[in-house]
Amino acid sequence: MKGKCLCGSVEFEVVSESANLYQCHCSLCQKSSGSSCSSSVIVGINDVKWIRGNEKISSYTKENGFRTDFCSVCGSPVPNKMNIGPYICVPAGSLEGSIGGEIVAHIHTGSKASWERNAENCKTFTNTPEDLDDFIHSLNID
Repeated sequence: MKGKCLCGSVEFEVVSESANLYQCHCSLCQKSSGSSCSSSVIVGINDVKWIRGNEKISSYTKENGFRTDFCSVCGSPVPNKMNIGPYICVPAGSLEGSIGGEIVAHIHTGSKASWERNAENCKTFTNTPEDLDDFIHSLNID
């Protein structure tokens, strides 16, 4: 599986067969992802091969000691070595195409965002809605 950041400055390949994901709903992942959770794949440290852009990677250590790495050009999260064990955490959204896995675990659900809801209870669109007025109305925005 190949992956890259949003701008393409950092590229990598994951050679592991494992592609199951977990989602972390902690408040720190909410802040760093700008969303309700982060979605990641954990692989062995030798399962990530850097193609280019190592020099473009910046790091930030969160207050809980976990480190997050990101592209210094576009800010996208990129794979980073976990501080426990010989593992690398790969942001699922950075992987290209279908990864063949599925979400098998949710962690820190006790601190999930108050606005997070099951998608079954929400209006869904497979693409950007053609009628933006209808979409905005569905959000109850006048």
